[in-house]
Amino acid sequence: MRAVLDIVIIVLDLYVWLLIAAAILSWLIAFNVVNTRNQFVSAVAEFLYRITEPLLAPIRNFLPSLGGLDISPIILILIIMFIERVILYYIYPNVI
Repeated sequence: MRAVLDIVIIVLDLYVWLLIAAAILSWLIAFNVVNTRNQFVSAVAEFLYRITEPLLAPIRNFLPSLGGLDISPIILILIIMFIERVILYYIYPNVI
C-alpha cells in the first residue's frame, strides 16, 4: 500500500511541474518569445493545455476576475501541496 501512496505523491509532484511549465510557456507565448507557428512549440502548448485545463477551469470559474492576472495555477499548486501533506503526515504512517 505504501508503494501506491509513493506513486500518488510522485504523480502529484509531476503535475506540479507540468503546471509550472504551462504557466511559463503561456508567459513566453504572451510576450512573443516563442512562436506558436512552430510545430514543436504548438504541440507542447497543446499538450500542457489539455493536461492542466481540466483542473484549472473550475478554479477559474470560482475565482473573481482579477483583470489579466491568473492565479489559478498557484491555487491548484497549494491544493496539491495540501493533499501531499495529508498523505505524508496522516495516511502514510498508518499504512502497514
